[in-house]
Amino acid sequence: MPDGTQLYLELLKKILTNVIYQDPTFPDPAAEHGISGYRDDIREIGLDWPTVAHTMVGRKRLDNVHWAVEKVLEDGVPGDFVETGVWRGGVCILIRAILQAHGVTDRTVWLADSFEGMPVTGEESHEADRRLAVHRYNHVLAVSLEAVKENFARYGLLDDQVKFLKGWFKDTLPTAPPGPLAVIRLDGDLYESTTDALVNLYPRLSPGGFAIIDDYAIGACREAVHDYRATFGIKDEIVPIDTFGVYWRRTD
Repeated sequence: MPDGTQLYLELLKKILTNVIYQDPTFPDPAAEHGISGYRDDIREIGLDWPTVAHTMVGRKRLDNVHWAVEKVLEDGVPGDFVETGVWRGGVCILIRAILQAHGVTDRTVWLADSFEGMPVTGEESHEADRRLAVHRYNHVLAVSLEAVKENFARYGLLDDQVKFLKGWFKDTLPTAPPGPLAVIRLDGDLYESTTDALVNLYPRLSPGGFAIIDDYAIGACREAVHDYRATFGIKDEIVPIDTFGVYWRRTD
């Protein structure tokens, strides 16, 4: 029988993805993929954009975060946890809950986001980012810092083990978080955003730590990952999570 800790975390994941009340997706971005209303199979793999749920990554990618965080705690991998691109904060709420459930008081969860949506791409932007033009969905993607803090507070998880980095990654990540890091989770969609996160965070990732890429299915993001890995000779196996995200575990 599962213990109380795991029962709590499993229930939390159901609440964060809102499979309880089954809120529908935002119609305009989802319509491009023929998705409307609420569907269990789509919410499971995080392909809709929920109107109410506190995360859009889906159950499988939340399960991956849960496993990775508990694995580094079990193995004694040193470091904090950081997500770049947090939307309503759901993934980091889960990470903070895992730390609380296991009585971990010496690690921090860092949330890096503009809290104003995606950067507007122009002629100076990477070609793949110009094609993607994801800023056209900022009416959905822009969630204020105050709103994310309020979401943490609703779960009773807003405390000094949660730190916020407001601004573009290229400006906030060079100096914070200082490291070491046990898990980095990159959810920036774009080539430039993904590259900024890898360049600044991966060198601080402890051996045995996890690099999780939420948007690997997006060509711009995947290209950035492959370019960075090739530049620095990273050979660790890329493991699929679902149809969208991947991870690898740093071995060197």
